[in-house]
Amino acid sequence: MYDTILSKFQQIGIVPVVKIDDATKAEGLAKAMLDGGIPCIEITFRTAAAEEAIKRVTKAYPEMLVGAGTVINVEFAEKAVAAGAKFIVAPGFNPSVVDWCIERNVPVLPGVCTPSDIEAGLSRGLSTLKFFPAEASGGVNMLKNLAGPFPNLTFIPTGGIGLHNILDYAKQPNILAVGGSWMVKPELIEAEDWPAITKLCSDAVAAVQGLEFAHVGINNKNKDEAEKAIALLENFGMVRKDGRSSTFMDTTIEVLPIVFRGEMGHLGFRCLSVERTMSYLATKGLTVNEETIAKDDKGRIKSCYFNETASGFALHLVRA
Repeated sequence: MYDTILSKFQQIGIVPVVKIDDATKAEGLAKAMLDGGIPCIEITFRTAAAEEAIKRVTKAYPEMLVGAGTVINVEFAEKAVAAGAKFIVAPGFNPSVVDWCIERNVPVLPGVCTPSDIEAGLSRGLSTLKFFPAEASGGVNMLKNLAGPFPNLTFIPTGGIGLHNILDYAKQPNILAVGGSWMVKPELIEAEDWPAITKLCSDAVAAVQGLEFAHVGINNKNKDEAEKAIALLENFGMVRKDGRSSTFMDTTIEVLPIVFRGEMGHLGFRCLSVERTMSYLATKGLTVNEETIAKDDKGRIKSCYFNETASGFALHLVRA
């Protein structure tokens, strides 16, 4: 169960942290988040409405991954799990809460911000921890430093993160997903401004992909035709770099000596996680050509093509 939950976090990329005062608004909030592309919610035990809100969301939207946050004691953990929470998040490392969850096979993400806290988590077999408060504890630079002594550990940073810096965190190799509350602000929930929450969620999902244009691939009928194109591009100061099956001009134009995918060629886009972006683009109607999926030696997808084309160009994802 633990690995399954972590896999979902990675695929979604965002774990919204929700403070809700009125449990009757929980269903409306959950639908707004789902409409915005985020099927995950961490409902914090900062208010008396948390337990009932968890019950309502799990019943109304079973497709939503529901967890409990600010679980500072075993009593809260018991109430959260009984209400339907599938994971537990704590602001700090409370051994009694962590041990209670582990004994019951409940995924738990205790908060850490020091190497000692991290070692406490590792001693209990945890592979992913909450980094909190992220910005106040050194932010991205701290996470980079922690990657050295803890190379196999991943984090979900929370605290001080918003649309302005989410990509800075998401780009770090030791980040599984990013936590935050900017897309589910209490005042928006109180006002039941569901369209605003949907828009903020949608913007956050788009940002965490880290999508950017990588290169254009140009098809040619044969090697001679490809060499003519290369020679012309060199006149513009572009430098050729020959690969096994194609030639790159600088890093932005790939010249192929064959007619490969797409009538004209292909458009390549970088992203932080191909798996995550495949799932994201599926909501936009794009379908992956399964035969084109390429993986690295760790089983992670490093590239793929889609069945859809744009003006004769195939569409291509590569991991940044």
